[in-house]
Amino acid sequence: MENPTSRWRHRLPRTRGRWAAVVAALAVLVGAGTWTATADDSAPSVHRQDQMLKMNGVSVDTSYFTSGGTGRRPAVLIGHGFGGSKNDVRAQAEKLAADGYAVMTWSARGFGRTTGEITLNAPDGEVKDVSGLIDWLAGRPEVELDAKGDPRVGVTGASYGGAVSLLAAGYDRRVDAVAPVISYWNLADALFPDGVFKKLWAGIFVSSGGGCQRFQKELCEMYERVAVSGKPDAAARALLTERSPEAVADRIDVPTLILQGQSDSLFPLGQADAMAEAVKANGAPVSVDWISGGHDGGDDEGDRVEGRVGDWFDRYLKKDKGADTGPGFRVTRTGGVDSTDGAALKRGASSETYPGLTSGGRKIPLTGARQQPGTGGGQDATTGGNGGRDATTGGGQEPPATGGGGSGRKAPDGLTQTFRNPAGAAPPSVSALPGIGGGLSQLSSLGVGLSLDFPGQYASFESAPLERSVHVTGSPTVTVDVKADHGDAVLFGKVYDVSPDGKQQVLPSQLVAPYRVTPAEQGKPVELTLPAVDHEVDAGHRLRLVLSATDLAYASPAEPATYTVTLDGALTVPTAPGVKTAAATLPWWTWGLPAAAVVIAAALLLTARRRTATPAPDADLSGVPLQITGLSKKYAKSTDRYAVRDLGFRVEKGQVLGLLGPNGAGKTTTLRMLMGLITPDAGEIRVFGHAIRPGAPVLSRVGSFVEGAGFLPHLSGRSNLELYWQATGRPAEDAHIDEALEIAGLGDALARAVRTYSQGMRQRLAIAQAMLGMPDLLILDEPTNGLDPPQIREMRDVMIRYAAGGRTVIVSSHLLSEVEQSCTHLVVMDRGQLVQAGPVAEITGSGDMLLVTTDAEVTEALVDKAAALPGIGSAVRTEDGHGLLVRLDGATAAQLVAELVRLDVPVTGVGPHRRLEDAFLTLISQGSA
Repeated sequence: MENPTSRWRHRLPRTRGRWAAVVAALAVLVGAGTWTATADDSAPSVHRQDQMLKMNGVSVDTSYFTSGGTGRRPAVLIGHGFGGSKNDVRAQAEKLAADGYAVMTWSARGFGRTTGEITLNAPDGEVKDVSGLIDWLAGRPEVELDAKGDPRVGVTGASYGGAVSLLAAGYDRRVDAVAPVISYWNLADALFPDGVFKKLWAGIFVSSGGGCQRFQKELCEMYERVAVSGKPDAAARALLTERSPEAVADRIDVPTLILQGQSDSLFPLGQADAMAEAVKANGAPVSVDWISGGHDGGDDEGDRVEGRVGDWFDRYLKKDKGADTGPGFRVTRTGGVDSTDGAALKRGASSETYPGLTSGGRKIPLTGARQQPGTGGGQDATTGGNGGRDATTGGGQEPPATGGGGSGRKAPDGLTQTFRNPAGAAPPSVSALPGIGGGLSQLSSLGVGLSLDFPGQYASFESAPLERSVHVTGSPTVTVDVKADHGDAVLFGKVYDVSPDGKQQVLPSQLVAPYRVTPAEQGKPVELTLPAVDHEVDAGHRLRLVLSATDLAYASPAEPATYTVTLDGALTVPTAPGVKTAAATLPWWTWGLPAAAVVIAAALLLTARRRTATPAPDADLSGVPLQITGLSKKYAKSTDRYAVRDLGFRVEKGQVLGLLGPNGAGKTTTLRMLMGLITPDAGEIRVFGHAIRPGAPVLSRVGSFVEGAGFLPHLSGRSNLELYWQATGRPAEDAHIDEALEIAGLGDALARAVRTYSQGMRQRLAIAQAMLGMPDLLILDEPTNGLDPPQIREMRDVMIRYAAGGRTVIVSSHLLSEVEQSCTHLVVMDRGQLVQAGPVAEITGSGDMLLVTTDAEVTEALVDKAAALPGIGSAVRTEDGHGLLVRLDGATAAQLVAELVRLDVPVTGVGPHRRLEDAFLTLISQGSA
């Protein structure tokens, strides 16, 4: 329940903030801003203003986004991830601006065009810069104010940007709501968990920042000191802690939406748990969402995450009490495989309140496990094969029960096991592979294990087969007694899910937890907290606890040592009984065919009812694959906002037509109307003379690849296509499977199971499916997504071969170079309207578009002057900065050159430009002022 008197609801600025607008006017603004406009398929036109703001001794590169209207609105700041820039969050900024917010993005110190050293969100560095941005927002006439100098503002961002959102809420009382994504609470705990140095992630962190020299001197010295010693000291922990949100934990009391990644060995779920507990203790609303992806890769659930952030701000910034902020806790769970892209199919589970990491603990007894040599707890790292194979030879011989591949010294019950930390801590065990192992953590949710443990370097304890399934949600715990023959014992704990036959052993999300057990703690019970996960262990499976002496991602002592571990009780696994999973999705064949029958029946009924209203076929267009006339589509619940407006163009047989436009141009909306998935508000679409309506018979002559196809992974490529065609109910001889497959060029792979296919092969199989029946019109939406350059070239050849037989292909793509090489004709859209249509050669080489090269860099001021010349339609700077792309609108090339010389522009050449990218930028720039 909302507390109307709580201090997060109505926030007063600090004394400094009361005259912040004056400061902003005198000290923050630098130079004139430039304005551009953008749009997307669900929003009105958005304007962007780029400015360099001078504050706190640095120049901060910013972008400011607003949409139409004169009323005041809340503001949102969006921070970017470490190593990125403001450009990384532009799409999210545009969506929020279109949704009625004033949105500001910026590049943090040391990134993009912003000057200064990286201080890792120091209070007097990046955090102070955020306060300067809030000062600037307070002076904007369109931004809603809670008090003078106090804008209504929320802050969000991922990772580094998420941490600064929390820090801003702690240091600046004007922040009203935050939504950190895959972020950290205590950076020292993240990089030095339990006093163990997370060396690989720390190295990636520094490298992605541009090297140690780009950081503040004391940070660079700290990193080099810890990297050399392999062990963090107290000063290192203190330095990172003071720059972490935890340092101001008692002051973060605003509504907080926490979205944390399950596939994240950098900032694991425990960081989000600490955030939630602290903010909840301060009396503010908190919601926790465990998303599928994370820093280790996987599905970042971008659209869902951004949607939930928008709803959160609608509730707490716009004060929209009808906004659905979602449950107190939500977790994304897997439920099968999409074989098109190999991703896990997902469904949500939720509860009204956040359960924490230890709710519903269930005790599971463990005994000493009999281990095979080699990979121990996991599968073969190279082949994904049996976890019991030797890491070197792949042998399958079982040794005597030594309790974890150790030295052979163990108690009869296996509860005490001895093993070694090898000299140099090599070879190390493998769990997550920071920076390159994104797919591995996702594979674990699909029952595939890729971890690696070496014999003699770990202890292993195992449960009996589970009588019923257990869904682990949180951090398992176990108590052990640890001894080292000298010094600290550094161990890495993990819990495997072991199949009944022992051949498949999965490490959930590839996560391990490090522990440093000092001599003072040795010889007495120590409770170990294992990685927080959300993972279901099926009935008949066993849980295997492994304590390893090494891990690739961490620094272990280089000196060899012997460790002895005694198990002191059961493994406690949290089950979070209050979290309820959404109904599981049934296999598609159990509902697909009946559902298809219902849809077909409904379409036939609808067609019958509307038959009198359906326009008669146009005989004059019977040979024209597509003609669109006056097509318009408004946004839902809008009377004057258009996704597509008065669009018209024609496509002939044998053409490969590229549909181009920036994000939000209306391309996808157009394709969805073309396929009969949505109904236009005005205008008409005719395919071979027939008007398009849902269920129109002429759609049988249209094949489409829009959102990917779902394949059964255990069947071959050919079997998948045959099964799909059978589901259409059309005669087998009409499928032309062999002809489609020859064009797709899959070769011998057709006989293999789809689960063995690469992304490119799956993409080609999906297009072969769209070609079944050899439709006269083939529609492909971003067919090269996720493909590497050789695969993209193969896809280009597929499209050209298909159209060579007299059929027609329409392809929507953002890869301009590929469109230029594969398409014969183009339709360029911007903001829902047609900009230009015609042959590729005509658009790229038309005489009214010129490339002017110079021997000096072209300034923005000069671009503005050139664009303002008489007879000039537009002017934009080339990517290298040493030229102009100019569209003539009445002026001649000679007149243009004369005017440029008058402006003292050192012209070195003038001529028609031939690149599609140049033409595209020039075309869409006409409406971007």
